[in-house]
Amino acid sequence: MAIHKKEEFTQKEQDLANFAKAMAHPARIAILKVLAQRNACICGEIVDLLPLAQSTVSQHLKELKSAGLITGSIDGPRSCYCINWKAFEKYNSEFNFLFANLKVKNEKACC
Repeated sequence: MAIHKKEEFTQKEQDLANFAKAMAHPARIAILKVLAQRNACICGEIVDLLPLAQSTVSQHLKELKSAGLITGSIDGPRSCYCINWKAFEKYNSEFNFLFANLKVKNEKACC
């Protein structure tokens, strides 16, 4: 039986991994691009702009929202979404710090 060891890592490491996991699908990248290009809350037209079924787009939106990368509101039968820029700024800073740290440590690598 596998033992869950996620709690052995810092909260920051877990958060970065969750962010990366939420971004790790081309459909989610495409959704984020659409939201960024529009620079406004978008409702049902996301489905019209992607070559995916409505249920598939909904599932990807759910994952992005769960990770805190987008915000959404429900207005009757419609759901509207926009990018959570504060979350992106936070993770951008944290990834930049991580990559800079890794680079400094790797400058003395043997390979």
